[in-house]
Amino acid sequence: MLTQKSTALAPTEGTEKPPVLVVDDEYGPRESIAFSLSGEFSVDTAERAKEALGKLKLRQYSAVVMDIRMPEMDGIRALEELRKIDPYVSVIMLTGYGTLQTAQQAMVNGANQYLRKPPDIAELVESVRKQTQATRLRRTQAQAAAEAQGMNETLRREIEQNEPQIWQARASVELVHDLNNPLTVVIGYAALVADEAAVLARRDPEAAKKVIEYATMVEKAAEYCHHLSENWRHASKQALEFQRVDLVKIAKEVRDVIFFGNAAIECIGLDEAWVRGSKFELMRVLQNLFKNSLEAGTTRLMASFTRQGDQLEMTIADNGAGMDPDRVKKALHGGYSSKATGTGLGLSICRHLAGTHGATFSLESALGKGTTVRLVFPVASQG
Repeated sequence: MLTQKSTALAPTEGTEKPPVLVVDDEYGPRESIAFSLSGEFSVDTAERAKEALGKLKLRQYSAVVMDIRMPEMDGIRALEELRKIDPYVSVIMLTGYGTLQTAQQAMVNGANQYLRKPPDIAELVESVRKQTQATRLRRTQAQAAAEAQGMNETLRREIEQNEPQIWQARASVELVHDLNNPLTVVIGYAALVADEAAVLARRDPEAAKKVIEYATMVEKAAEYCHHLSENWRHASKQALEFQRVDLVKIAKEVRDVIFFGNAAIECIGLDEAWVRGSKFELMRVLQNLFKNSLEAGTTRLMASFTRQGDQLEMTIADNGAGMDPDRVKKALHGGYSSKATGTGLGLSICRHLAGTHGATFSLESALGKGTTVRLVFPVASQG
C-alpha cells in the first residue's frame, strides 16, 4: 500500500492529462499507484514488461513508473528495451528493500529517478509531475534539433551549388548558419511557454516562475537573432563596437539559452574573465564550439578560464570522437564537415571572429581522445 500524506491536485477541466504508464506485476500496488495518479494524469497499466513495451510502441507516454523486480523480464532489462523504443520518456523505477544497488544501476542504464516501494503519495505525484515536464522538454529539444538539421542540409546544398560566388555570398551563408540554432531555440521555448500557460490554472503560483523563465530565454534568443541580422545589414557601413565583457558570463549564457542548460557543459576556473569585444560575436564563437563538441558525441564539455599575466586563456575540451590530423587541417580551412548535414563553416567562423578580437585560435584533436580548442585573449583593463 502507498504511504499517504496529501492528495494529488485535480487538473483543470478541459485540460488534457499527460499519459503515464504504470508497470508492476503485483495487482495491489499497481492499481494503488494508478489510482493515486489518476487525478492529474491519464494512467495506463501493464502487468508485465513485455506488455508495457508493446504499449510503448503504440503511443507516446509522458512518464513510465516501473517496478524493478518482475517475472519474465525485470525492470533493468525492460529499461534497456524501452530506450530503444522511446529515448525521451522519463522513467521512474520503484525499488523495494534490499534493491537500492539495483536501482542505482538502473539510473546508470537510463532511468531518470527511483523511489522506494511503497512510495509516499505526495512524493510520487510530485516526481511524476516533474518527470512529465522533463519528457516534454526533451521532446521539444529533439524536435528543434531535427528542424535545425533540416535547415543545415538545405544550407549545405546551397554551398555546393554556389561556392564560386563572391565573399558577400559566403558571409550570407555564415549568417544563416548562425541563425539556425537560436531560431529553433525560440520555437522550442515558445512551445514550452504555451504548454505552461495551458496548465497554469491548475498549478500553484510557483508555476508562474517557469513561464517567466521560458519567456526570458525566448527574449534572449530573439535578441541574439536580432544582433546577427543587424550585424550583417551594417557590415559594410561600420566596424563592430567593442566593450568590456565577461567571457565566463557569456559562456554560461550560451549554455543556458542556446543549449537548454545542457548538463554536459561545465564552466570551471575563473569566476570572471574580462576582455574587450562584442558579446554577441563571442556568443557566436562559443555556440559553434559547443555545438561541434556535442554533435561529436561528447558527454562532458569543459570550458575553463585561466589568466597568465596580461592574457586570458579560454579552453574548450571535450571527450568526443576526436579527429585525425588530416581532418583537423580540413576543418580549420573551412568548407569541410564530417557530418552528412554539416556545412563546415563553424570552425572557420570561430577563427575569423577570434582574430577580430585580437585572440589566437588553436585546435588539438586525436581520434578517440576528444578535441581541445584554445583561445588566448588580451586582458581588458578596467576603466
